[in-house]
Amino acid sequence: MKILNVVGARPNFIKIAPLMAECSQRENIRSILVHTGQHYDEKMSVLFFRDLGIPEPDINLEVGSGSHAIQTAEIMKRFEPVVISQEPDVVVVVGDVNSTIACGLVAVKLGVKLAHIEAGLRSGDKTMPEEINRILTDSISDLLFCTEQSGVDNLLNSGVRKENIHMVGNVMIDTLLRNLEKAQESTILADLSNQGLNGVDYAVLTLHRPSNVDDPKVFSRILDAIEAIQRDMPIVFPIHPRTRNSLAALGFGERIDKMLNVHLLDPIGYLDFLKLISSARIVLTDSGGIQEETTFLKIPCITLRENTERPVTVELGTNQLAGAQTDRILSAYNRALDTDCDKSQIPPLWDGKAAERIVTVLLQQF
Repeated sequence: MKILNVVGARPNFIKIAPLMAECSQRENIRSILVHTGQHYDEKMSVLFFRDLGIPEPDINLEVGSGSHAIQTAEIMKRFEPVVISQEPDVVVVVGDVNSTIACGLVAVKLGVKLAHIEAGLRSGDKTMPEEINRILTDSISDLLFCTEQSGVDNLLNSGVRKENIHMVGNVMIDTLLRNLEKAQESTILADLSNQGLNGVDYAVLTLHRPSNVDDPKVFSRILDAIEAIQRDMPIVFPIHPRTRNSLAALGFGERIDKMLNVHLLDPIGYLDFLKLISSARIVLTDSGGIQEETTFLKIPCITLRENTERPVTVELGTNQLAGAQTDRILSAYNRALDTDCDKSQIPPLWDGKAAERIVTVLLQQF
C-alpha cells in the first residue's frame, strides 16, 4: 500500500511522526512524506524534524506564506501533479490547517481515498479558519480517525456513516510518550537558571492566534493579566513570529520589556518545549494541542479562548477556558493554583498506540 502523508505546519509534524514510525515497521507499506511548506521558517522546521526523528520530506512543495485563498490554491496547484505521478492508495492529512483541506480536495477530486487524522473536533466558532478546514475536510474524507468521543459524536450528528469513523486515540500523545524521557535531557531550564528560574515555580505562555494578537484591545487585556501574573510567578514566553511582529506593530514592545519576570525566548524545538511544559507550575495558551499535552501531563492549563474544539480537556483534564478578559484570566490563574490536577483523568485511548491503530485500519480498508 502506498500512502501519501501530508504535513504543512509545525503541529502536523508532531502528529505525523508516530505514523511515519509505525509505517516504517510494516513491510507492506510504502510511506511518502509530502511537506507543503505552509510553515516556511526553515530554522523551526529543521528543529522539529530533528527532534521528532522524522525523515526528510520526500517532496517539498515550498508554498510559503500568503492569504488563506492564495495559500490554499497554491498548495492545490502544486499537490495535484504529485498525486498524479505517485498514484497513492490513500492520502493521509492531519489536523486543521490550510494544507489539510487543500490536499484533501485534490485527493478526492482525483478519485484517491482520503483519511483524516484528528477528525470531528469542533469549536462551534466559524470565525476560526481552522473550524472551516475541519468541517470541510471531514465532509470529504473516506476514513475519519478521532481522538475523543466528542469527535465521534460530531461526525455522527453531521451524517457521517458509523463504519467510516474510528476512535483511535491521540497521535500527539504517542509523540509525547515517545519523547518524554528524552526531553528530560534538555538543558533549557539550566540555560534559564541565570534568569531567576533556578528551582522556582514558573508559568509557560504561548500566544499566536490572530484573534488574540492582532486586535490591540484584546492583546492589551491579555497583557494586563500577564503583567499581574508575572508579579507572582516568572513566565517563560517562547514567542511566535506573528506575536513578536504584533508586539512591535501595536506598540506593545516597550510594555512587555518592562515586565521583568517575563522571559521571552525565540521559538524552540519540540524536546525543549516538552521539558518546559512538563516541569511548569501552570501553562497559559491559545493553542489546541497544548491543551491536550497539559491534560496528559496533569499540568494546569488556562486557555485564552472562549471555546475549545477539545472539550475532553475541560471535562476530564486540567484545562480551563478563560477567554481574553483580564479578570477571567486572573480568576482562572488563582483557581489553577488551588486545584489538585492529580485528580484529573487521562482521556480514553491516550496510551501511545494511536498510530498503531490507524495503520491497522488503513491496511484493513485499503
